[in-house]
Amino acid sequence: MQLLSGTSGYSYPAWKGHFYPDDLKNADMLRYYGTRLGAVEINNTFYRMPREHVLEAWADAVPDGFRFAIKAPRRITHFRRLNNADEIVEDLVSATAALGPHGGAILYQLPPNFKRDDDRLAAFVEMLPNPGTSAFEFRHATWFEEPVYEILRGRGCALVISDTDDGIEAPVVETAPWTYMRLRRSDYTNAELTEWSARIRGSGWKTVFAFFKHEEAGRGPALAEALGEMIGC
Repeated sequence: MQLLSGTSGYSYPAWKGHFYPDDLKNADMLRYYGTRLGAVEINNTFYRMPREHVLEAWADAVPDGFRFAIKAPRRITHFRRLNNADEIVEDLVSATAALGPHGGAILYQLPPNFKRDDDRLAAFVEMLPNPGTSAFEFRHATWFEEPVYEILRGRGCALVISDTDDGIEAPVVETAPWTYMRLRRSDYTNAELTEWSARIRGSGWKTVFAFFKHEEAGRGPALAEALGEMIGC
């Protein structure tokens, strides 16, 4: 089993002196991050389509085996709400191809007021050119039902397992040989991390993306490293 742990974002000057060296240049943050962690979740792509030359520069800055998880633009998830989004998805997949072997996953985070719609989800995942790298974060409780899991299983899409201080928590359900975890509490005790490592080790997943929340004191990177040490990845 491969664990790819990291944080939501990496470009945080407040992490200097905690995770980053005090004298590290901002332009060198990603390169340094890649020496410590195995993956990063990119969130600014939610607001605008990623540019290929930017993705190529990111890919050049990280070591072999490092992976990027890209949050899908809100035009797909919030404006079109998975409907008639074929061209936007094609543009996204084309752009992220610039990451080459560093491409990891695409996160489709649905809005909290988007209730379950099996037909719309099924049509969307059927259209996806890369279902085996697509993860879905549902934020309305109506989605957490077996028929939805079966739709995801049919195309090898991952159910995002989210853990937050507030809001909906997704159940730990396997819908693909891989999964995507968003561990978004402000902090985790050693006992809580041990519970998560046990869930991961006891699963049938071959690859696990696990991303912790950004905190100014750099707690997220420390948690990501601790989880990796527990699992031995």
